[in-house]
This record gives sequence, C-alpha cells and structure tokens, in this order.
Amino acid sequence: MKLTLTKPFILRCFLISLFLSLPFLFLHLFSPQQQQQPQHSHSTTKDLTIRPGYTSYETYIQRQLNKTLNPRLRKIWTTRDWNRKIPVFARFFEDLKDKSLLQNTSKALCIGARVGQEVEALRRVGVVDSVGIDLVPYPPLVVKGDFHHQPFGDETFDFEFSNVFDHALYPQRFVAEIERTLKPDGVCVLHVALSRRADKYSANDLYSVQPLVELFNKSVLVHVRTVDGFGLDTEVAFRKKHKLQTSR
Repeated sequence: MKLTLTKPFILRCFLISLFLSLPFLFLHLFSPQQQQQPQHSHSTTKDLTIRPGYTSYETYIQRQLNKTLNPRLRKIWTTRDWNRKIPVFARFFEDLKDKSLLQNTSKALCIGARVGQEVEALRRVGVVDSVGIDLVPYPPLVVKGDFHHQPFGDETFDFEFSNVFDHALYPQRFVAEIERTLKPDGVCVLHVALSRRADKYSANDLYSVQPLVELFNKSVLVHVRTVDGFGLDTEVAFRKKHKLQTSR
C-alpha cells in the first residue's frame, strides 16, 4: 500500500513532537545542576565591580594558585619582603591596639596570609593566639583554607585581618564568612585600595567604602583611615553586632 504524506499531516506530526519535547526542555533548563553553575556578574554595585574572565570557580582558583605557588614570589615573601613588611604590619596592629580594636588576648585570623607575615607581626606585638589561612599552607603560621569557605566554626575569632579583599571573586561570600566566624563584638579590619587599581590577580575593583558597609550587614563601621599598606590606601574596621542588634 502506498502512503501519501500531505503537508497538513506533516505539520501535525511536527507540532505533536514539539509539544512532547517541551517537558524535557524545561527539565534541562531548570534542573538543579544548571542552577548550580557559577554566576559571574560583572557588577555588584556602582562602586564595586567584579572583573570578567573567569569561566568557572576552578579557573579562578587556578589563577590565584599561579601567583601563590610562584617560586620567585615565594622566595621574595620569605626573605626581602619578610624583613620589610613585618615591622610595618606590627605598627598597624599596635595602632589598632591603641584604638581598643585589638587586644593581646584576642584570638586572631589573617585571611589570605600567604607565608604569614601578618601573623608573625601579630605575635610580635603580643597577640600570640594568631593564625593565617591561604590556598597554600605555610606551617606553622598559615593553614590551608579558602576565604570563600573558611575552615572554622561559627564565632571562633575575636579579630580578623585581611589585605586581599580585591582577590575575592564573591565579595558577599567573603564578608559572610568573616561575619560567621567572628564572635559578637569581634572586629574585622580590611586594607583596601580605593584610589588605584590592584594587580592583575585581583578579581574585583572597589571605588568607595560604601559597598563594604552594605556587605557587612551584621556589623557596624567603627574606623576608617588612610594608610600606606603596600599598594593599599585605606584601612576600614567593622565590629560585629550582637544577635539582638542584628535582628532589629
């Protein structure tokens, strides 16, 4: 028997197949696996922009490791930079102690500490319970840790310091982890660049303090001053609120 396919018949078959395929299309588009892919917005606010170019979180981590594992840089950090930077960090921390933002009894964390220059400076000024985290550990001063996912429990530290905010691909996550691991009344101090752009390994650019105020929504701004911090020009300090204050 010879079967003749008419145009209306072919069109009906096409529409039926399209209708039957729609559920599978929606499942693909809105599956959890699709939703978990990293979203790289190029702009957080007008004064905080995320740099483009990272196709995945793994790409971002590998770029940071390219700097941290560079043998030439690591030699500089442990020799020439070691003797040059520790006294400067020590003066910063002494000033914070004078402002009652840091005490000798503080349990302190340095975020993105590389080989631990900041940690050594804290210990030299009397804050002996101090440790750093970085993607590459440097015992005994620095343990392995990703600042987007700190390897510590809630409310662990009295004081946290970082001069690598510009390296955060997800600034909101970076700050959220600080506020999670700080104790109530704990202090976070950041050194950031506002008047100049940071190096090629930076993941964001900050143009004012206001985005930090918005990100630290469980804390209050307590201190801002101009500093000369090895390419960073502004020191900003936040104090974490008590839970009752946060809920208001």
